[in-house]
Amino acid sequence: MNILDQIIERKKQDVSAAKSKITVEKLQDSEFFHRQKLSLKDSLKAKSGIIAEFKRKSPSKGLINDEADVLEVAKYYENCGASGISVLTDTHFFGGSIQDILNIRNIINVPVLRKDFMVDEYQFYEAKSIGADVVLLIAACLSPSQVKDFTSLSHDLGMEVLLEIHTEAELNHFNKDIDLVGINNRNLKDFKVDLQHSVNLKNLLPKDTLSVAESGIYSVEDFRFLKEKGFNGFLMGEYFMKNQNPGKAFEEFVNYF
Repeated sequence: MNILDQIIERKKQDVSAAKSKITVEKLQDSEFFHRQKLSLKDSLKAKSGIIAEFKRKSPSKGLINDEADVLEVAKYYENCGASGISVLTDTHFFGGSIQDILNIRNIINVPVLRKDFMVDEYQFYEAKSIGADVVLLIAACLSPSQVKDFTSLSHDLGMEVLLEIHTEAELNHFNKDIDLVGINNRNLKDFKVDLQHSVNLKNLLPKDTLSVAESGIYSVEDFRFLKEKGFNGFLMGEYFMKNQNPGKAFEEFVNYF
């Protein structure tokens, strides 16, 4: 069983536990459920194009930063021009929680992406209830029909969708209603990084698709390479979070451009 399979198996257990504690009806009564979303599509065009991520650990890198404060980092990201903020809400493998988004939602005025492994309708109501503007759909753990259904549900709930792909076969998961397509530079099954592979996939997408380069962007040179190849957005987490002050690292990065 590869790491992705392990994550999905655990995620289904976590969702089942969450359902037993809080009903969908209760989620719909939450403070944020009826708030108007902020558009990541619009923000990518208006600001730096960087979706700056808050992430404490990962299966491939282990512990990255367990001391940073999510509110402090997110505010720094926003003040320095982040187009959006991605927050890992998986606890077991990434050290996050939905509380991290709740902690920043009333303070941050840029789109927030709930980055998690979405495998059940319940998670979309949960995402809306905590104030997420965008949800991630990972093609590697969903069927094309699930992507279509989850996209429709997300839009019904007033959230945008970022579809993540890594292989040419996963292009079949794309449909015309997808808001943005993220191409993961890192293979989720073996964690190898290949920027050129992502460029090749991007070139197979419909011409006007908003594309986001995800993961494995480790330098200014990587960023410039992907920008020159036409990516509209760049989801970056480890590059900033490995520093004692992730917000300051983000500020220094954007000052290169």
